Amino acid sequence: MPRVLRSIPAPALAWVVLCAGALGAQPAPVNRYGNPPSVKPAPTTGAIDVRDLRIRLYQFADDSMQGRQVGRVGNRKGTDYIAAEVKRLGLLPGGPNGSYFQVLPYHLRRFTEHSRVAVNGNPLAWNVDVVAVPGLRAPRPILNAEVVYGGVQGDTSTQISAAEAAGKVVVLLPPPGGARASQGPGFQVRPGAQRARSRFDDAVAVATVDLDALTPAQRVAINEPAVATQIAAPRMAPAAAGGAGAVDSLPLLKDQLAQLQPQAALRLTRAGAAALFGRASLDGIAAGTKGGRLNAALEFVELPTDYARNVVAIIPGSDPVLKHQYVAIGAHNDHVGFTTPVDKDSVKAFNDIRNRMLLANNMEPLGPAQLATVKVNMDSIRRVHPKARLDSVNNGADDDGSGSMGVLEIAEAIMAMPVKPKRSTLFVWHTGEEGGLVGSAYYVRHPTVPIDSIVAQLNIDMIGRGRAEDLPGGGDDYVAVVGSFFDSKDLGETVQRVNTGQRRPLALDYKIDEPIAWAGYNNIYGRSDHYNYALQGIPIAFFFTGLHGDYHQRSDEPEFIDYPHYARITSYIKELAVEVGNGPRPRLNGTRPAKPKAIVP
Repeated sequence: MPRVLRSIPAPALAWVVLCAGALGAQPAPVNRYGNPPSVKPAPTTGAIDVRDLRIRLYQFADDSMQGRQVGRVGNRKGTDYIAAEVKRLGLLPGGPNGSYFQVLPYHLRRFTEHSRVAVNGNPLAWNVDVVAVPGLRAPRPILNAEVVYGGVQGDTSTQISAAEAAGKVVVLLPPPGGARASQGPGFQVRPGAQRARSRFDDAVAVATVDLDALTPAQRVAINEPAVATQIAAPRMAPAAAGGAGAVDSLPLLKDQLAQLQPQAALRLTRAGAAALFGRASLDGIAAGTKGGRLNAALEFVELPTDYARNVVAIIPGSDPVLKHQYVAIGAHNDHVGFTTPVDKDSVKAFNDIRNRMLLANNMEPLGPAQLATVKVNMDSIRRVHPKARLDSVNNGADDDGSGSMGVLEIAEAIMAMPVKPKRSTLFVWHTGEEGGLVGSAYYVRHPTVPIDSIVAQLNIDMIGRGRAEDLPGGGDDYVAVVGSFFDSKDLGETVQRVNTGQRRPLALDYKIDEPIAWAGYNNIYGRSDHYNYALQGIPIAFFFTGLHGDYHQRSDEPEFIDYPHYARITSYIKELAVEVGNGPRPRLNGTRPAKPKAIVP
């Protein structure tokens, strides 16, 4: 689920609680939740149970998946796992061209190894003395352009004028200490934002002398982006003095041309930069010093990637007529990737204490003074872990590993039924939910089955926790249901009826449907993938066990999931899917929202 509030950085504390005992055949100790630090892969069965969910989630939320972030290789790894499983289970491919994948248009942009830069006919060593920084589009040509030293980056008092820079390759030295200016070469503004104009905007290229501190591998990495994007260069109003220019103004035209063909951004070593001026070194060089003539062949490529994929699979219905209708079940396969390493036990300790304080504070945000009171006994912790266990991966075990693996378990359970539901079951593991619901938005715009044949969408996002220590009202029976009455009273009543028929009914919590005072909980309805289906007039029900202290943290690990609770919720949603698959088509309400104010489960 996407974050709406900025996280509070965890201090360098450490904590873990392990107890003696064994989990089945697991020789490793288990924690206070009865879970071991690791679980080996093993075959799963058609039953939805604790064992299978553990096996699946420990694989899907493993460090090797690199946080499954959309646009990164980890997303490919996660979707590879899901697709391999649905293929093994025998589900039909539901994506385009007989595939399990619906690939979103994410691209990696780079310059090829055939690119060259030369001054007065003498080449500079590519990826050694000179590197071009890829942007969103191919840069403007560099043909016999004069080199000029422009001054110190970020220091306008040392720089040449805009007129002196126009049409030239401007070389800039970094500021003292090596810090790069916030809008130096290669800087890209947030899509849709307006970039401040620079006195070097009319230069053919801007080159910064800052490669010497980088290793050979780091220099190559500048031109080997690790993150793919689907965003084209935005069209922005010009940042002219006094505000945006007129629609027919010359500044606007120049801005639009610059967006279509931006100036090249180069990075140089000091030796490479000195060669541009025919000097042995840059020592004592004065602003405005002219250099040689630069020519460059920068071969720019934009390559589609498989770093952003919905996984789509189908179990055909058993009724010859109703099988052309679909009950959609979804979860999001992505999470937020990886970041700087921290002591994973530190993060868990801090998050547990902070969440207890939040509960005592009625979920009101905590201030710095309150957080400063957090104390941890480090001696007892270091007796368990003498060395800090560094972790950089946001595993997303609950968000949304729990939903994704719950959907896989439901698929396996329905495949094991001797008679399938009358309607077909459409399984979609959406990507990019954390990036703004992009996978579900793409799916409803490019559905692989007729959009009006989807009778309902059941969305699962974070169903692995919900303990009393996680949120007010939490416990062994807790699950929140969001939006089930908004579009279809029929679906809302089916949600309740199927729950009542469970051997041990869950406690359905509807309060998140209404505005509440808990920070971070408002508009949950609009913050997960069901929302895009609801916009298409499809009845939805969203199942969720609440935010918790490990939300979007490196401590959202499989070992902290409440597996018995998780299994009960997954089993219930499977029964609900079967009921909707066999029962009358849920009718839409006449108005929206039409949920009764008082709901008695």
